[in-house]
Amino acid sequence: MKRFSANILMVGILLWGLAPPANAAEGEAAPADTGYRNDFEALATGKPPKEFLILQGEFRVIEEEGNKVLELPGEPLEDYGLLFAKSAREGQVISARFKSENVRRTFPTFAVGLFGVSGFKLQVSPAKRALEILRGGEVRGSAEYKWQSGSWTHLKLEARKSGETDWTLSGKAWVEGQEEPKDWMVSIQDAKQPPSGRPSIWGTPFSGKRILFDDLRLERLASQ
Repeated sequence: MKRFSANILMVGILLWGLAPPANAAEGEAAPADTGYRNDFEALATGKPPKEFLILQGEFRVIEEEGNKVLELPGEPLEDYGLLFAKSAREGQVISARFKSENVRRTFPTFAVGLFGVSGFKLQVSPAKRALEILRGGEVRGSAEYKWQSGSWTHLKLEARKSGETDWTLSGKAWVEGQEEPKDWMVSIQDAKQPPSGRPSIWGTPFSGKRILFDDLRLERLASQ
């Protein structure tokens, strides 16, 4: 009898483990799968490892106030970027944080990107006081945004399939120490399937000041 009761108990435990959580709503979408995270703490200082494809620029890992970050020098003045993680074309979310400074009326620009060089970018353009979504080099959407020089700025860009070939691109930005905005600040609709490509980060040091990058994250969205 004891052995029979124990067997029943074991079956019950196994079934309980297979059941969905009690607080999961019926039909609720599955959470996003964490695809990539890098805060640079595990990397040696100096040139980034080969997992990063540097398109242009002297990117290097440095230690700044006890925290390792990726640095882009303030000179020479060009558009710089690098690719990381794996190539993909499904829905995903990229986020990172950036820090730089202005000099008088010159300002840097910086961005996160999805789907490779010709894909989408979410860019802070302080000279225009704007947060912009671009496809290739074309600005497709813009919202007013006042950047704070010398502070860490968080960027998050989501690409979500909203139809057979339609995509919704949404972005937000906020200053370190503030809560992440609940709503997206800028969104666009695009009717063209994005190319397969790797996520990216970008910077242009118009002010002659270095740009720092940290906390790269990529999440694959659940099947839609």
